[in-house]
Amino acid sequence: MIDYPADTSVLRQLDHQLMQKVRLFIKARVANLDDSEDLLQATFLEALRNEHKFRNDSSLLTWLCGIALNLIRSHFRRLYKQPFHEDLQDREVLDMADSRDLVADVGRFRELERVAQALEGMPTYMQEVIRVAMETGGNYLDTSVQLGVPIGTVRSRLSRARVLLRQKVRNVE
Repeated sequence: MIDYPADTSVLRQLDHQLMQKVRLFIKARVANLDDSEDLLQATFLEALRNEHKFRNDSSLLTWLCGIALNLIRSHFRRLYKQPFHEDLQDREVLDMADSRDLVADVGRFRELERVAQALEGMPTYMQEVIRVAMETGGNYLDTSVQLGVPIGTVRSRLSRARVLLRQKVRNVE
């Protein structure tokens, strides 16, 4: 244990390492980063207000962590006393999610399966141009650069691929 002169403030002798230890102590108990930083500041403010109560019976770190722990407990008590608050926008999203049309979802899933089956039966160069076009967000120039073919070739291949894909999807039904 360190002996500090009686006329010198204990808190004025804090070093960065001790402050980091208190910060880690709080962060281990409070997940919200903003709350943990607020509690860290509150800990040092409370310690500054009550530094006359520090008697060197324990280490400064133990005393600061005790203050922090009391503040953490108070923080969670206040937090849990607050009634549950639900945002109206959150409620609308939940209502929409609950009222989803399952029949429509199943229909879209089946259509997606038909498209995937139809794609498997297409020539490789058509599959590739569709895949690259989808990766580039439909940008013809980027697709042509990535495939190393002229932009006109990309346009004609995509056009033929779309026609063939529509035909194959209808046949898979």
